[in-house]
Amino acid sequence: MTVRTRFAPSPTGLLHIGNARAALFNFLYARHHGGQFLLRIEDTDRERSTQKAVDVLFDGLAWMDIHSDEKPVFQSTRQARHTEVAHELLEKGLAYRCYCTADELKEMREKAMAEGRPPRYNGMWRDRDPSEAPANTPYTIRIKAPREGETTIHDLVQGDVRVANSELDDMIILRADGTPVYQLAVVVDDHDMDITHVIRGDDHLTNTFRQAMIYRAMGWDLPHFAHLPLIHGPDGAKLSKRHGAQSVVEFREMGYLPEALNNYLLRLGWGHGDAEILSREEQIKLFDLDGVGRSPSRMDYAKLLYINGVWLRQADDTRLTNDVMERLDRMEGVDTSDATRAKVLALMPGLKERAKTLVELADNAAFLGRSLPLEFAPKAEKLLTPENRVMLGRLADALTATEPFTKDGIDATLRQFAETHDMKLGKVAQPLRAAVTGSTMSPGIDDTLAALGRDEVLARINAVAAHE
Repeated sequence: MTVRTRFAPSPTGLLHIGNARAALFNFLYARHHGGQFLLRIEDTDRERSTQKAVDVLFDGLAWMDIHSDEKPVFQSTRQARHTEVAHELLEKGLAYRCYCTADELKEMREKAMAEGRPPRYNGMWRDRDPSEAPANTPYTIRIKAPREGETTIHDLVQGDVRVANSELDDMIILRADGTPVYQLAVVVDDHDMDITHVIRGDDHLTNTFRQAMIYRAMGWDLPHFAHLPLIHGPDGAKLSKRHGAQSVVEFREMGYLPEALNNYLLRLGWGHGDAEILSREEQIKLFDLDGVGRSPSRMDYAKLLYINGVWLRQADDTRLTNDVMERLDRMEGVDTSDATRAKVLALMPGLKERAKTLVELADNAAFLGRSLPLEFAPKAEKLLTPENRVMLGRLADALTATEPFTKDGIDATLRQFAETHDMKLGKVAQPLRAAVTGSTMSPGIDDTLAALGRDEVLARINAVAAHE
């Protein structure tokens, strides 16, 4: 058997973090077993399923480096096939026409609740002769649910899950307007796409028993099911806006790397010993469903931030520079010329050691493209005392004579200057850092000055220095 998994989202304009994890697990499971991963867009809700919403899904998955092995299937294009199966069940006597009106169904529900029973359809038309139907009355098609015994689903995460068949009603599979319901469309599509494993959130577990009725009525083999526990907020409640970011787009905008988000989502509900930071290759090698837990996972934004910092430090400098330049381009007062790009690239090894997100990285690099006069952070302003401004004026003369103006040359000048003036190196470096960056935080001062270049360094020092 060739393993074939699928990710089947409804395009709503949001790739929720729970759906993203389901996509990742499906992708890794297929890759681990040498199978295929497929994508199906369940776009039967035409009002919500806009092209923009579909593009958000595709964009988010591409950013996460999750790609379908076949052309994506759009469920809306398969309505004729779904309808065909409904009528096949009707012809086999495994489904029937229901002529109940809305008022009759309402009365049925109210009576059941008044008698303390679940408000289910009572099978009014299940065994009636269709000739009794009123003329020209619209009808739905309902499947005949088993009425005795129980249905057991062997779930690869949850274990054996059982439901008494008396809990299942004769659900509608084709509406009065001729459109198929979700439960029918999903089963037909999974069967026709040869899906072997359905890996999805455990909020779909009740749907599985309804879908099993259709599989069995059609004589089709059921796929293997694996229902993933949901992701909750840090407080154990359902994940919501008050907890923080919830969608892939939000995390991307906040400066998270796709490798970090994938790594974090993998470990959110799955484990392999103490393994924590895993490359895509390692994930594919190790991932299997026996490592998925049964309890809901809790988002830990601090842990995600930590993991992002790890991946940021490992990332290629040119790639990070490209992303930083895009973010700097959206800032006011920051030059994004090739000259600034070269400075950012030169200083990137030090910059990325001090950042945990791309947003923070861009903020820390912005000083490289700012024009005079610089804006100073309050802590930097405090360092620019009259005494330090005089010291910086003297230092400018020393840096003017520094040859070559490289990291080593600058380091030698700063050390010699500190020794000559009987100062600790930090007492020189900190005011200097404030003068050239506007901040108290930057990579090593020698690296920072080398990246800025002699002319820019002297211009920035002279803008604040007091010359004797």
